[in-house]
Amino acid sequence: MEDRNDQIRIVQETVCGKEITLAHVMGGPAPIIYQKLGMNPAIDYGASAIGIMNMTPPESAVIASDIAVKSGDVYLGFADRFTGTLIISGEIADVTSSITEVVTYFRDVLHYVVCPITKR
Repeated sequence: MEDRNDQIRIVQETVCGKEITLAHVMGGPAPIIYQKLGMNPAIDYGASAIGIMNMTPPESAVIASDIAVKSGDVYLGFADRFTGTLIISGEIADVTSSITEVVTYFRDVLHYVVCPITKR
């Protein structure tokens, strides 16, 4: 191989399984996080939380977003059917309830492999 300015090509590949790989609740995140995510800035930050999930196949985020907004008084910040990412916000109890409902439904009804729900 010659010493040129060759570009390295990276191929990223996902194996499409039925799984939730991340389910996390952030209690009382700093206001800057809401701003950087482009989420609703008119929030009571003292009682607020952000929930984030990632799943495959990525279209599952559509189902998860429906379950989440029906399971608690949460704001749907982001749902991406191409990456499988879901971000919600609301009061800590509502976000926790919504994330729990999504994980439970995916595990028990859709038979996904799910990760534990983490909180911080």
